[in-house]
Amino acid sequence: MDKRTRFVMLAVGITVAVLGSTSQAAAQTREARGTVSGVTERSMTVKVGAQEMTFFADHDTHLEVQREAKDVQQARAPLAKPNVNDYFAPGNTVLVRYREDSGRHHALEIRRVGSTGPGGGSISEPAKIATGKVRAITASQLTLDANGRESVFAITADTDVLKKGATTATKAAGGHTPITTFVHPGESVSISYSESAGHATASEVRVRTP
Repeated sequence: MDKRTRFVMLAVGITVAVLGSTSQAAAQTREARGTVSGVTERSMTVKVGAQEMTFFADHDTHLEVQREAKDVQQARAPLAKPNVNDYFAPGNTVLVRYREDSGRHHALEIRRVGSTGPGGGSISEPAKIATGKVRAITASQLTLDANGRESVFAITADTDVLKKGATTATKAAGGHTPITTFVHPGESVSISYSESAGHATASEVRVRTP
């Protein structure tokens, strides 16, 4: 089980913000999930399924990194601007939210994920997001209460679980630890999900601390 304690968002070359204050992506953005094969200060090449894609970072790019990694890097060079290769390396499994810009893939956000998913990676439309309180939860299903309206989300082996401030980042099903260890009824969560044939499947569940 991978363990990550606290995350921060790094805007490349500009500011640092606590996880949760991410920028809004434009409607034409897409998401690529795969394995890093190369990385420089301002670019990242990712093997997405059978193809390799190169993403370019600039002042609008946000990097989601471990708090510990940020602290170590700032201790080494406190005045240096964050670079992509300061926090990501070949072999990392990542999700890149990006948009096409003049024939190039412009990275809006880069973060680690627990799995590439089927086929070693994929390209998809950005996931939808739902927020509310957990009404009920099992190892394979989460029921969300959003202002009195209930929604049910399937939990799969590819569902990532993030709990800010704890030592939690693990696979929800099919891994060593079930989601019920970390997510409980009554907790506020943010769920990234996709829909198919009328059913919603959670790709990520983030527990929101007060």
